[in-house]
Amino acid sequence: MTTLRPVSTVEALAAALRERVLSGDIGPGEALPEQELSARYGVARPTVREALAVLVHEGLLRRERNRSAYVPEVTADDLADLMYVRLPLEELMAQALAGRRTPGAETALDRLSDLPTGAPWAAVVAEHMALHEALIAAVGSPRLDRLYGSLAAETRLGLVRLRDVYGDRLELVAEHRELLQMIARGPVDAARRAVRDHLRWREF
Repeated sequence: MTTLRPVSTVEALAAALRERVLSGDIGPGEALPEQELSARYGVARPTVREALAVLVHEGLLRRERNRSAYVPEVTADDLADLMYVRLPLEELMAQALAGRRTPGAETALDRLSDLPTGAPWAAVVAEHMALHEALIAAVGSPRLDRLYGSLAAETRLGLVRLRDVYGDRLELVAEHRELLQMIARGPVDAARRAVRDHLRWREF
């Protein structure tokens, strides 16, 4: 028997705000004043404050002294530097996994493919991240997991921009299906090349 854990008001509000940020409804630099959120969602300001703190901790928001929490901007230079760091980590993954399938990543891809038409972009971001994280986890290196995880917040914010790049979500699915097939097929050089091609600017 599975016991469902009740969701607190703080968790529910954090989830609602997270979805808006990762769907691009709240854009880079846009502030989230506590008073306005309190009125919009019908919750007390301490609840808003706690929910914002959750997203600040996740790296999806920033908060500075005497300023409302806001969505940080991920610039073109930020993305280029992120890719500079992310690429060798994913090449290590390709080297380790070349020649074998990764069921966890395949499952995430199936979920991405099965999202209903009109699903919030945040759901696309979540499954996209789950796929890449499953590939990294399959390597079995805790240190690689930690290094990759340290890039998660910026990666998720960057993935919001893909909404304007991919007019059809199934195109994104097709690219990732090809990536998984290339890694599973091997050999190592081909798998690493597939990762490099996949992580070019358009895909981010």
